Amino acid sequence: MKTSWRSASLVASAAAVLALTTACGQDKATDTSSQNVGAAAPAAGGYGSTAGTSTAGTGTGTGSDTGTAADGDQAAAGDKAAAGQLNVVASAEIGKVLASSSGRTIYRFDADTAEPPKSNCDGDCATAWPPVPADDVTAGAGIDAALLGEVTRADGTKQLTVGGWPAYYYAKDTAAGDIKGQGVGGKWYGLAPDGKKATLASLPGLSTRNDAKLGEIVVDKNGMTVYRFIKDEAWPKPVSACVGACLEKWPVVAPVEVNDTKGVQKKGLMSFTRPDNGAKQMTVNCSPIYTFINDKEPGDTNGQGVGGTWYAVAPDGKLVGAPNE
Repeated sequence: MKTSWRSASLVASAAAVLALTTACGQDKATDTSSQNVGAAAPAAGGYGSTAGTSTAGTGTGTGSDTGTAADGDQAAAGDKAAAGQLNVVASAEIGKVLASSSGRTIYRFDADTAEPPKSNCDGDCATAWPPVPADDVTAGAGIDAALLGEVTRADGTKQLTVGGWPAYYYAKDTAAGDIKGQGVGGKWYGLAPDGKKATLASLPGLSTRNDAKLGEIVVDKNGMTVYRFIKDEAWPKPVSACVGACLEKWPVVAPVEVNDTKGVQKKGLMSFTRPDNGAKQMTVNCSPIYTFINDKEPGDTNGQGVGGTWYAVAPDGKLVGAPNE
C-alpha cells in the first residue's frame, strides 16, 4: 500500500509539473522577440486598419486639431468628395461605424449639436475635419434613410447629418479603413449608424488590433496598447520586476476572463497575485502585462521600446520589435 501511495503521489506531482510547464513553460530564450514590425494588411473590403500613431487634438471648443493644412492636402480629394452610398462597417476597434462609398470613416464632434443640427467646426478645424457634403448621399444596408439630413454651414454649404449630428471626415485618415480620428481630443468619435458615438465600450477584456508600424498587437478593454517588461519572468511562474515607482508609469492590467478575450493566444492566459502589493495582474503566455501612463488615447504606442526594456505584445505573448537576446 505504501508503494502504491508513493507511486500515485509521484504521478500526481509529475502531472502538476507538466500542467505548469504547459501553461507557463515557454522557454525564455524563445520568447524574447517577435520581429513583427510590418503593417498588417487591411481587412477584406479595405477596412479595419488602424494606424495608431495619431496625436491627440487640443480638445478646444473650436474643435481644432494638431493636423495642419498639409495634413489636409494628403487626402483632400477623398475628404471633400461626396460620400455616395453610406455603408456600415464592423470595426474590431470601435464596433459599427459609418463609412463613405470609398471606405472613409465618418465622424461626429461632441461640440456640435443635433437638436437643432449645428456645426461648431470651422476654419482650421474644418481643414483637419472636412465636412461631409450632403449632396448625392444614399443609405446603404443597415442605415435608416430617415436619419439622414443636412445642415447649412456658415459658408452656405450643405453638410450631411446623421440623427441630427453633422458628419465629418478626418484629414489624417489617408487610406480606406483608417480610424485615426477616434477619440481625438476626447471630442471626436466615429459616427454609428444611429447617429450615436461609436465607442470602444464593446471591446473584450483583451483583444488585438492592427498597428501600422507594429502589426497585430494586444490591447485592453479600453483599446489601450498592452506592454511587457523584458526583465519580467514567465517561468516557472509569472514574476514582475516592475515594482514601486515603476508601477506609477506602467499600471498593471487587471485579470480578464479567458472567454472575455478575442484574438489572443489562450495558452498561458492567466492572472497571478503580486507579492509586493497583493494586486492581481493579468498575463499573456504567463508574462505579466501593463499599460503605459503616457499613452493618452487608444492607438497610442508611446511605450514601445522605452528604455530598451518595454515592448508591445503580440497575440502569442511575444515581445514585438524587441532585439534578439
